[in-house]
Amino acid sequence: MVDLRAQYDKMGSEIDYAIKSVLLSTAFIKGPDVKLFEEELQEYMHVKNVVSCANGTDALQLAITILGLKPGDEVITTNFTFIATIEVVALLGLKPVIVDPEPGTFNISVEAVRKAITPKTKAIVPVHLFGQCADMESIMELAEKHGLFVIEDAAQATGADYIFKNGTTKKAGTIGHIGTTSFFPSKNLGCYGDGGAIYTNDEAFAGKIRSIANHGMKIRYHYDDVGVNSRLDTIQAAILRVKLKHLSEFNRARREVADSYDKAFARCSSLAVPERASYSSHIFHQYTIKIKDGRRDELKKFLDSKKIPSMVYYPGPLHMQNAYAYLGYKEGDFPVTTSLCKEVLSLPMHPDMEKEQIDYIALNVLEFFKK
Repeated sequence: MVDLRAQYDKMGSEIDYAIKSVLLSTAFIKGPDVKLFEEELQEYMHVKNVVSCANGTDALQLAITILGLKPGDEVITTNFTFIATIEVVALLGLKPVIVDPEPGTFNISVEAVRKAITPKTKAIVPVHLFGQCADMESIMELAEKHGLFVIEDAAQATGADYIFKNGTTKKAGTIGHIGTTSFFPSKNLGCYGDGGAIYTNDEAFAGKIRSIANHGMKIRYHYDDVGVNSRLDTIQAAILRVKLKHLSEFNRARREVADSYDKAFARCSSLAVPERASYSSHIFHQYTIKIKDGRRDELKKFLDSKKIPSMVYYPGPLHMQNAYAYLGYKEGDFPVTTSLCKEVLSLPMHPDMEKEQIDYIALNVLEFFKK
């Protein structure tokens, strides 16, 4: 699905040098590369503060922790996402309120959010799924009207641009009150282990998050907050500094792969290619098609037989997971999510795909539908 070895082969000397520099410095925790990476990512994202942390799940938890929400407060998010998005809400004693996505973009439905808001609602967590932004301008208007916080889960959209109605743009993760991301190895900007970060233009939020992520310390051995230990290690920061320089190139290459897929599948009525929203660029963390007539699993098996990897993101709605049965949702409550979970299939997608690989994958997908 993602050829990290091909990527390393292209920039291995840069990465080796970065890692060796950390090894020689022995500054493995909170070394200079961590601060430098935060500063460089701030510049790339055009945001005032980047606070790095241990992983994307921690980033979400840290972001929500500092909002001062009380047990039982409601947080609205999408049903079609990785579990971490609602997991942290539940862990903090808050109530996840899940809603359907849009069937075309896969991102949270603004109308569904509107209908889900109650007097107990305190925050919205839109997820920028598969590489393009949710409709943030509309979400921010809703949030302002109802006095709600907005925390963006931008783990799959690092580098995507949101396009406002007036033509201005902002990076995914920098529009809400706080944004979060993950540097899991398969992400568009990924390290060689775990890593994450929080974005915010609010200095008070940034200071609080930085303190809590560091055991509640602002000054060494003086604890102002009940904190945790969540940090990006120096080797991972050094690797990310190298990769950040190439991120725009990576994302451009992904779009070219997606364009090739789109062209190949243009006349195939048995599948739907990813919808590209008018208000967002798409960086294709995943290239996810929808398979009609209930043949998704059959196609996946066929591709397996041709040694073509594919993945289902995501196979089961969150509201039907055993851990969240206590929320009281029923099987038919979210028809869009339920339908997507039966239709979606993600094909190989990474910046180093060669034309022969793309052609082989596309030809086999099309061959399947001729049967």
